[in-house]
Amino acid sequence: MHLIPLPIEKPETINFILGQTHFIKSVEDIHEALINAVPGIKFGLAFCEASGACLVRWSGTDEAMIELAKKNAQAIGAGHSFIVFLGEGFYPINVLNALKTVPEVCRIFCATANPTEVILAETDQGRGILGVIDGSSPKGIEDESGIAWRKGFLRKIGYKL
Repeated sequence: MHLIPLPIEKPETINFILGQTHFIKSVEDIHEALINAVPGIKFGLAFCEASGACLVRWSGTDEAMIELAKKNAQAIGAGHSFIVFLGEGFYPINVLNALKTVPEVCRIFCATANPTEVILAETDQGRGILGVIDGSSPKGIEDESGIAWRKGFLRKIGYKL
């Protein structure tokens, strides 16, 4: 078995969601969940089929995001994994609950815009996702000014009253 750290390739500000699902029907169901959660959403989705033709299946509403999803899914190459790239101005917080209710979705590994590495295990059978490294390690403990900044920021962007 080989361990492979694979960086996700994307523009710095673009958010993505990486998960695992279990059926080819996932492509259409995830697509529907996203457009029902946020009308007008711009995204690209790719799914690594784990049996049969073993193709990277894809869908979406934005050509650039679709290309990012296909490219990264093929690089990951782990059966039954999926990746969704959200267009500029769209965020995981608005679609995660909808994705989690898709019957085929087994798990979400991450939802982030941070630099991310996917940790893959590769055997003679194929690849699997062991986990992710999302962003950087903490540099310390939040103090009172950090708490004030966090609370102010969340209110400034409209996520808290």
